[in-house]
Amino acid sequence: MTGMKWGLVFCLALSRLALPAQSADRFEQLRERMVRVVLEADGISHPAVLSAMRTVPRHEFVSGLHRKRAYEDTSLPIGSSQTISPPYIVGYMTQVLDPQPSDRVLEIGSGSGYQAAVLAEIVSEVYTIEIVPELARSAKRRLAQLKYDNVFVREGDGYLGWPEKAPFDRIIVTCSPEQIPIPLTEQLKEGGRMIIPVGERYQQAFVLLTKRDGELQQEKLIPTLFVPMTGESESLRRVQPDPERPQIINGSFEQDENEDGKVDGWHYQRKSQIASEEAMHGAKYVRFENSDAGDGAQMLQGTAINGRRIGALQIRYWVRWTSVASGPARTDRAGIVVHFYDRNRKEISVTAHGHYRGTLGWQRATTNIAVPQNAQEMILRIGLNGATGTIDFDQMELALIPR
Repeated sequence: MTGMKWGLVFCLALSRLALPAQSADRFEQLRERMVRVVLEADGISHPAVLSAMRTVPRHEFVSGLHRKRAYEDTSLPIGSSQTISPPYIVGYMTQVLDPQPSDRVLEIGSGSGYQAAVLAEIVSEVYTIEIVPELARSAKRRLAQLKYDNVFVREGDGYLGWPEKAPFDRIIVTCSPEQIPIPLTEQLKEGGRMIIPVGERYQQAFVLLTKRDGELQQEKLIPTLFVPMTGESESLRRVQPDPERPQIINGSFEQDENEDGKVDGWHYQRKSQIASEEAMHGAKYVRFENSDAGDGAQMLQGTAINGRRIGALQIRYWVRWTSVASGPARTDRAGIVVHFYDRNRKEISVTAHGHYRGTLGWQRATTNIAVPQNAQEMILRIGLNGATGTIDFDQMELALIPR
């Protein structure tokens, strides 16, 4: 499975039976907290999905280096420039599928094997395809070690599907094509459901497809951001990002095309809402509210950037905050955070600005952020970021400063 944050560490698995009892108990407690704080608090309510995510040992699907962060709501590197998706995204996609015990499910993009394991706890059979040979082999080995005997792993081009095993009751795609692959729709059973992230390189949204009377009905869901795919499909995208001209999309937070209360163009929105009272630009702005210190309340947007040509970024925005208090961790601070990544999608720099506390009305903020010379991608994150209280943002703009 792929996700939003990148790295290069290859993922090795250990058998859950090899864990000391004390360690196993600790991971069980972390899973329970993950379900309560990350999933249930943000609308995941499907009983079978919650049970599966309480059961599957997510720490087994990341490397030892990242195991202590396995139950945080973040993506983590699994090697080959790919990641394991955040728990919320796994829970969200699985809930949208509404899997049933008798279902046969096709997954495109095995990644670490974690999504397949979650599904395997719920359904009869899971068929999963991974295009990266190393990931396919490690996922197959890991799932076998963990006794997921109802998961079948195949190396190859997932967009061609698995015709000899079709049709499928459910199809889940965890990599983002520019358009919906036709072979997958043809392998979906009548009455079946498929969830897939679709769109441009940095502007994607989940789409739910349901097959009724042989026709596909489509529903656009929340925005999302998956890492670049491996293979020909990525290089043949009709719309390619321009690293010479990065920009903030929907920086005034006016657009909500499907009227779901989520801002278009921004991803992984947690504890956010569109507000309109006393907007500083246009009719709307975005608000974050959080009462549990350390919990995520933020959203993000990614873009390509050429650090050899762009020396710094100037970010300007309106901000106001009410009763804001920092959280327990050093990074639990309200404001904006910019992450930069190199050509291998390894994080090379993180810059935070704001650290807002207390209460203050609308202010026009400006910050200059140096761009590492080897930066090729960046993520802008805004919100409370683990702090408590309320914070509002409006009219966020980006100016480029040449190197």
